Formats: sequence, structure tokens, C-alpha cells
Amino acid sequence: MKILLENLGKKFRKEWIFRKVNLSFELGNSYTFVGPNGSGKSTLLQVLAGVMPHTEGNISYQVANQKVSVDDIFKKIVIAAPYLELVEEFTLQESVEFHQKFKAFKDNISATQLIDLLQLSAHKDKTVKNFSSGMKQRLKLGLAFFSESPVILLDEPTSNLDAQGIAWYLEQIEKHTANRLLIICSNQPNEYSFCKNIIDVRDFK
Repeated sequence: MKILLENLGKKFRKEWIFRKVNLSFELGNSYTFVGPNGSGKSTLLQVLAGVMPHTEGNISYQVANQKVSVDDIFKKIVIAAPYLELVEEFTLQESVEFHQKFKAFKDNISATQLIDLLQLSAHKDKTVKNFSSGMKQRLKLGLAFFSESPVILLDEPTSNLDAQGIAWYLEQIEKHTANRLLIICSNQPNEYSFCKNIIDVRDFK
């Protein structure tokens, strides 16, 4: 899987958030977008995920040098971010089973096995609206790590996690991203210390 950006730009009203972005992202590599709050990291990530349209330029998604159709892109990408909402009325079990209808899990693990891997088995029948912010974040990350998708996009991945949750995040990063394309938005070095490809979004103003 490869993502190519050619002269990519995004404008809100009269302000360019980023412009003339020419980058390529390839399977088996990790990348981190850095920059101060409000610099456009999250916006660029959402454009890559296809949840926000770009203003100019082009994005192409390729597998074996063949373009992925627009209808199939969502199967290749999974995103976890604090601003993306979960269905609050679902229980944990229902949330995992709902996600599984759209994206299969790695190694054919079941919903129950995934909940065990999230270390949240005691809460499988609790509704998401009654979860702590840290539990919600762990659920989002778990759905990303264990989905059978070649591209993982993470925005502020340790947001709301305690020390135990951060350790769990780093363990999953090591186990589940080696042969995938990983892109992280972060200002916390401990979230991306393993990453050699650091991109400052301020270079595209």
C-alpha cells in the first residue's frame, strides 16, 4: 500500500491550512506529523483518511502500483482519534461486533478475544457512554490495531491514557504495525520515539 500526495492543499474560508504538500507514504514504514496546536496536523490526517475533502492537488492510494478505487479505500484505512465519536448507546461487546461488520479483525480473532486483548473483559456489557475517557481511547486504539487494514492513522494516540494505558499502547505499536503503514499526529515524543520519518507540517504553510 502506498499513498501519494501531489501539490495537496486544504483551505478553510480564506486561510490555507497547508499547501503544496508532496509526500509519499509506503507500507512497512512509520511517519509522524509534528507541529504546534492548530498547525494542521489533524486536518492533514483527516484528509488522508478521506473523512475531509482537500481543496487542491491530488491523493492517490495504490496497491502493487495499481490505484485503489474510491469505494475500496475505507477497507484499507483505519483511524483512531480523540475527536472521532463512538456509538455511546452500544455496549463494549456491541461496539466491537458493529466494527467487525465493516472491517475484519487480524488473525480471525473474535469479538470476545479482542475485548480480552483490550484488557476490558470486565466491562463487556457496560455501555460506552459510561466508559472513562481512557477506556474509550483504548477501545479506539484496539479497533485500529487489530483491524485487518494495511494503513493505521493515529491522532494523539495516548490522549486520556494513564501510565498503564500508555505502556499497553507502546506494546501494541511494537506488535501490530511492523508490516503496515503507520501515520501518527503527535506533540508527545514518547508516542513516536520509534519513528524515523518526522514531518513538520509548518513546512507546508
